[in-house]
Amino acid sequence: MAKKKIDYTDWTKEDLVKEITRIKETTYGLVWHRDVPQEKIDVIINSDARTPEEVFSNEVSGKPFPVLKSVKTKDIYVGPAELNHILIEGDNYHALAVLNFTHSEQIDLIYIDPPYNTGNSDFIYNDKYVDKEDSFRHSKWLSYIEKRLKLAKNLLKRSGVIVISIDDHEQAPLKMLCDEIFGGKNFVACLPTVMNLKGNPDTIGFTETHEYTLVYAKDKSLATFNQFDVDEETLESEWDEDEFGLYKKADTLRRTGQDASRKRRPRGWFPVFIDIERQRCYVTENDIPANKKHFVLYPINKEGDELSWTWGKKKITDESHNLIITGKGQKLNIYKKQRPRLGDLPTQKPKSILYKPEYSTSTATNHLKSILGSKKFDGPKPVPLIMDLLFVAGSKNALILDFMAGSGTTAEAVLRLNKIDDGSRRYILATNNENNIIEDVTHPRLKNVIKGYKDSRRSEVEGLGGNLKYFTAYDFVESEPTDKNKRKLVKKSTEMLCIKEGVYDLVAETDEYKILKNPQDKYMGVIFYEDAIPAFKNELSKIKHKVNTYVFSLGDDPHRAEFKDVKNKVVLQPIPDVILRVYREIFK
Repeated sequence: MAKKKIDYTDWTKEDLVKEITRIKETTYGLVWHRDVPQEKIDVIINSDARTPEEVFSNEVSGKPFPVLKSVKTKDIYVGPAELNHILIEGDNYHALAVLNFTHSEQIDLIYIDPPYNTGNSDFIYNDKYVDKEDSFRHSKWLSYIEKRLKLAKNLLKRSGVIVISIDDHEQAPLKMLCDEIFGGKNFVACLPTVMNLKGNPDTIGFTETHEYTLVYAKDKSLATFNQFDVDEETLESEWDEDEFGLYKKADTLRRTGQDASRKRRPRGWFPVFIDIERQRCYVTENDIPANKKHFVLYPINKEGDELSWTWGKKKITDESHNLIITGKGQKLNIYKKQRPRLGDLPTQKPKSILYKPEYSTSTATNHLKSILGSKKFDGPKPVPLIMDLLFVAGSKNALILDFMAGSGTTAEAVLRLNKIDDGSRRYILATNNENNIIEDVTHPRLKNVIKGYKDSRRSEVEGLGGNLKYFTAYDFVESEPTDKNKRKLVKKSTEMLCIKEGVYDLVAETDEYKILKNPQDKYMGVIFYEDAIPAFKNELSKIKHKVNTYVFSLGDDPHRAEFKDVKNKVVLQPIPDVILRVYREIFK
């Protein structure tokens, strides 16, 4: 039956605009219950649901604004020359909201290992486990992850990369959701990752040995990926050496593909002459060989198609040492030599299936058990796997975020990589304290890894160093734009500003202002009351460096007029306005 044609004759202009907008905005993609408020989903589906207000309170529906609180007793300090890393305890959505103020477009690499939503008490939504019989299970999971990925995207630099571990239960919808959030053009890879070579025999039909690693760039044209060093066995079997260095046979000099034909690339059609005795290729301007005994070769494949060369005449002559001649007579061929960068050993791209024996989940479990003294966590990620992912997708000085930190594997991977290659990577971790994980696992693991510990054999394991700053994200300020709330937000904003500026050492403090610095002599000031500006300026006279200064203001003017006489000593910003701009966008 033919579809009835819609008659638009009597439609109003407004209705036509809406229809055109609807048609233009309809795209291929993921369809789920995203248009139904999550609190209504729970009220509709769960017979024992609470009121919508109670159900949704865990997700912060534009009401209170989260702030951080420093927990000095849980800081881990090694020394002033050590890098400062951050651990945030609290709901990762609140942590991401704070980081959208402190670290907008500053993160180089995000790695997360989200709940896999298997229905086996591994995913909590609004304070309840979601079981496998819940018909809204996937919608709830997607609602949960979508909001967090959107906030995470804001944190990435334009050259940044996000890496996500996931299994079959949500891999397909997560891939489509990431296509939507980051753009399909920024998809880099979906890597089967072998975690258990023996496999899980309980699965039907096939023994399950793998999960997946999704990789997306914020802007793939700007992202860079590192390659692994070639191992010794591969170096001996695949690489040779000449007077110019190491090389291996790469692609044929003859062009392949749709644009390879002589017709499409006529300038690439010419004879190359081969001096077999000297193993040298060359070309001449008049297409006549220097010696009649030299072989002539045109870019013709074995099917007799006339193609073209990938190099021009000058390059072939000048770089004959970068070409390999193979075969004899009619089977002569020319290949290019692949060389490593000058002074480097050969490298190779990681394969699209990730596997090493040390990626084993049992190895990871035993390693964590050795650090903590007993088994306190199921299914930690293997440190070697995360190290490889961080190495490939990040630089030696990358700022790395894991907002689903779990047992803290990402932090250990960062510290071990820094130890190996003298890197200066820093990490920010966020995790809640569900089942006392941060108290019993994450924080003790980081303390032992940083300072050293005795393993299961009672052998001393040297610490990897680094300082850790510990914050909680359980405190909130009401979002109503009253003067009282603005003052309250400013009073509780110091820790957030310290993280934003990277300064933690107190220089001067009163009830009305604070001045802090870091070992590199970067200074920050926070003025809680306008009346304290004269006293703050007096303190400035003792400091030789410029001070980034946050000044309380009910509007967006940081009282610039009062700083005219010291304008070269300060960089002024109004608070809470700089914070509220971010929060209002997130929680609108």
